[in-house]
Amino acid sequence: MAPSFDNLTEDNGTYDSEEEIDFSDLKEQYDVRLEQGLDAFVVADGLPIVPEESKPKLVKFLIKQLNKAGRVKEDGFFMPVSDQGKTEGYAFIEYHTPQQAIAATKQLHGTAIDRRHTFAINKLTDIERYGREGRIDDEYQPPNIPDFQEKEHLRWWLGDPNSRDQFIMLRGDNLGVFWNKKKDPPEQIIDRGNWTESHIMWSPLGTYLATMHSKGVQLWGGPSWTRQTRFPHPLVNLIEFSPGEKYITTWSFKPIEVAEDDPFLSQDEEGKNYIIWDVATGRVLRSFHMHDLPTPPESESGQPVKKKIPWPAFKWSSDDKYVARMLEGESISVYELPKMTQLDKKPIKIEGVMDFEWAPALPQRDSVKTYEQLFCFWTPEIGSNPAKVGLMSIPSKEIVRTRNLFNVTDAKLHWQSQAAYVCVKVDRHSKSKKSLATNLEIFRVREKGVPVEVVDSIKDTVINFAWEPKGDRFVLITTAEVVMTTAVPPKTAVSFFCPEKIKGAAVGNFKHIQTIEKKNSNGIYWSPKGRFVVVGTVHSQQSFDLDFWDLDFEGEKPESEKDLTANLKHMNTADHYGVTDVDWDPTGRYVFSTASMWKHTMESGYHLYDFKGELLREEHIDKFKQLSWRPRPPTLLSKEEQKTIRKNLREYSKDFEEQDRIEEDKEKGAIVEERRRILNEWLAWREQEEEELKADRRELGLPETLDAEEEANTDGKAGGEGAVVEEIVEEVLDEIEEVA
Repeated sequence: MAPSFDNLTEDNGTYDSEEEIDFSDLKEQYDVRLEQGLDAFVVADGLPIVPEESKPKLVKFLIKQLNKAGRVKEDGFFMPVSDQGKTEGYAFIEYHTPQQAIAATKQLHGTAIDRRHTFAINKLTDIERYGREGRIDDEYQPPNIPDFQEKEHLRWWLGDPNSRDQFIMLRGDNLGVFWNKKKDPPEQIIDRGNWTESHIMWSPLGTYLATMHSKGVQLWGGPSWTRQTRFPHPLVNLIEFSPGEKYITTWSFKPIEVAEDDPFLSQDEEGKNYIIWDVATGRVLRSFHMHDLPTPPESESGQPVKKKIPWPAFKWSSDDKYVARMLEGESISVYELPKMTQLDKKPIKIEGVMDFEWAPALPQRDSVKTYEQLFCFWTPEIGSNPAKVGLMSIPSKEIVRTRNLFNVTDAKLHWQSQAAYVCVKVDRHSKSKKSLATNLEIFRVREKGVPVEVVDSIKDTVINFAWEPKGDRFVLITTAEVVMTTAVPPKTAVSFFCPEKIKGAAVGNFKHIQTIEKKNSNGIYWSPKGRFVVVGTVHSQQSFDLDFWDLDFEGEKPESEKDLTANLKHMNTADHYGVTDVDWDPTGRYVFSTASMWKHTMESGYHLYDFKGELLREEHIDKFKQLSWRPRPPTLLSKEEQKTIRKNLREYSKDFEEQDRIEEDKEKGAIVEERRRILNEWLAWREQEEEELKADRRELGLPETLDAEEEANTDGKAGGEGAVVEEIVEEVLDEIEEVA
């Protein structure tokens, strides 16, 4: 029977709604979602604490700073004041849009307010989300710190006792890393199938091996070749490391699509093409859209020319402190690392800018004692204004040198590796615009006033130019023909230049050494240590010569070159059919020429030469794609120590030759040892077989050895007559057939 009001007990009279009914589903359905209403709010912490009378002045200053990331609403700034009449050190800010609030957290968080205070900007929704009841324990719990685990040394290969170099080789779907062993087959370190989905790349100092995948980029390193980090950029096409390996740029032609639950990328990367990452943490620093490509002119046949993607789109300063990007014809944007904030919050306007290049080292200009980086840029002729080449100092944005140029068709910028010179290769047209010629405008960056030397003795068009690494000599290739993508390469000439000798430490004017006519060369490949250079013909099925040159030949010097800082000598000419690439090892001792199936399918493989052009090894490999030496970081030796080593090089070479002889003897000894092992195995087997044969003969009642049996037979026949056997053998010595 159901209880009535009269017989209800005391316990029944106390009704606890929260125990009886579960409202969790209704709370979840109707709970106010903070993100929907407060996305435009941020909390600024770390602010100065000032008296209430100073508050208006502080608020005005803070709003000015906060407006750099967006626009704060008129009544959107609230800074509480304590009972003591001072501000609390934090404030609530409302922007006009949630996007501006996100921009504020990214651009302003961690930036300096003054010498003693730093902005801490967080979205209000994040604070509410992570600070709700139950999300944070009331009592402090110390973090669980795992035990220290020593990691593998990422530059372990530099400790090889024989100072060998490594290289990677991609053939088919297999990617392998090898030790170079000169004439002998390379020693394989590791080989993995499907390690990469396209090409591969070493980082500039050789620390990491980068592999490309549809889901992003992965970096590998250490003796075990374990994955060090990854950058999840979907459908990535190209990558570029900064010179010091601190950062990496990834690019995909297809804009990035970010899923709502993506654990790596935020919605800020949605629709972007470029991402700049921090290599150490794997964190996104900033992402960018791709600029609209300029419309190229139509070809002579009237067909439109395909648009080319400029790469690298982001160019790094030599010390990784700046990265810059050009908007062709308008401006150059310079960003400071690691915060990726734009220098002075705005791009550098340069009307008509066509290209720019950072100095590859600190410039060290005369009488300049403050820190600076330089980049060189050029602009074409616009209206009545001439073309212009300029040098700009960063971070001051000061133009330190300009030079006006006339009748310019095109220009290319070539920095010397130590930033002592920058050569501007200027293609000029005649007034009728029917012929082209090339001038070299060489800026002497480290000399007072940055003087410009002009090399105008070149009558034809320069199609290739290359400075000697860490030197002041250069090689160029010219042609009088129109360069076209045909099977037959144009006739070219190779010219060598160097400074003339002058008194003191200064560098003299650049003089022509020699020109080699009637060649088909199109590639210049300097040894990374200078002095030696390979000039060859690549990407051609008709010509494939590789000429090895020495610019410091120790033999007799011609009388005409006595005043020059070079002694040119042709050492050897090699040929490699279908050669597509030439690559020096980082020590300048060996050089690979390769033929990749990415360019053609005929006789793919590689040749290995020494610096003199002597062929050490040749190997044809099916489905060979790519080969690349592992770079080395800069030496830790001082200049004085390096000079001492060069001075005593002949003494050291005796030790090296002895080590080579010992190594060769070891290899010969290994062969002898292997032969001895095989002989011992055969002797042991024979002994075992003889023992088994003796046992079998004992069971049959025969003597243990054949010698004993023959002796017994001889003793039995000693008293009788011996049997004589006569055998007649007929042999035809000659045969003549006569025809009647």
